[in-house]
Amino acid sequence: MKITLNPNAVPAAQRDELVANCGFGKYYTDHMIVCDWSETDGWAEPELVPYGPITLDPATAVFHYGQEIFEGMKAYRQPDGSISLFRPEANARRFAKSAARLALPEMPEDLFLETIHTLVRQDAGWVPKNVGESLYLRPFMIATEVGLGVRPSNKAKYILIATPAGAYFDPSKPVSVWISTEYVRAAQGGTGEAKCGGNYAASLIAQKAAAAQGCDQVVWIDAIERKWIEEMGGMNLYFVKGKGKDATVVTPKLTGTLLPGITRDSILSVAKDLGYKTDEVMLSIDDWRDGVASGEITEIFACGTAAVIAPVGQAKSSMGTWITGDGKPGAITMEIRNHMLGIQHGTIADTHNWVTAIK
Repeated sequence: MKITLNPNAVPAAQRDELVANCGFGKYYTDHMIVCDWSETDGWAEPELVPYGPITLDPATAVFHYGQEIFEGMKAYRQPDGSISLFRPEANARRFAKSAARLALPEMPEDLFLETIHTLVRQDAGWVPKNVGESLYLRPFMIATEVGLGVRPSNKAKYILIATPAGAYFDPSKPVSVWISTEYVRAAQGGTGEAKCGGNYAASLIAQKAAAAQGCDQVVWIDAIERKWIEEMGGMNLYFVKGKGKDATVVTPKLTGTLLPGITRDSILSVAKDLGYKTDEVMLSIDDWRDGVASGEITEIFACGTAAVIAPVGQAKSSMGTWITGDGKPGAITMEIRNHMLGIQHGTIADTHNWVTAIK
């Protein structure tokens, strides 16, 4: 890989101060990685370069037809000061799958992983030290052919950037959700399974509607029957049925319209490790409302790379408002969250070989 170091890298003392007050997506590391692809030449050698603006022609395809994909993943500080990634191979596979759906080139897994390791190794000083904090990595790819013809681009650019990240949601404060019956996130045959910017752009109006209802997030239902629960914003949902070790941890099953979250998949294994039953089901709005009313559904949480696990307290919809349990984070929710963070930060044994050391 070609390496061009940033001559204006942030001084260590200033960098440490920024990392200590990082928030989410406020500051970016000193470097980024770029790699170009063309239909004629394939993938070029990637380059690590100083973080900064990129220049694109106004007629570049991504601006007009939305050919773009991205991933979200994290690097975590370990007890001995080293740094590890959490299931990076799964991100590489999903990135390639998203690319195929958007008619973009599939980046080889080994090349994808090389870029991740190289950037984290170079900008290791930006990785926070506290549990629950991490270096958030954002690999993305855009179509870069210049021209207004509607067709798959014959050129693309891969870029990797990174930002130190604190908690996306405060886990002590459950989020409130608005169940949207007006807008649809995804339909069969669409791009719901792909991690592409267009999915998120189309969701923002529903997020505004949720905010107007005094809610933190929007919950999507299916496009056909308009009753099956799918996702919360850009996160997967989980429902806890029952209490104690007899509880079952349930999530909407993948139907082709939901994003196959890596955190979602990990929780299915972690919940089993902790002694809970798990299930992937079709769960309707009525099931949600009636389950909360009867006490069958005792906890609800959302999960994703950025937030890890976010408790859900109150749900609002055109059919009414209901609060899960006492409206506070549930014991099982927090147990799973703490176990996930323990694996990611190296304080709990990784029995699934999910954690990869930066090499």
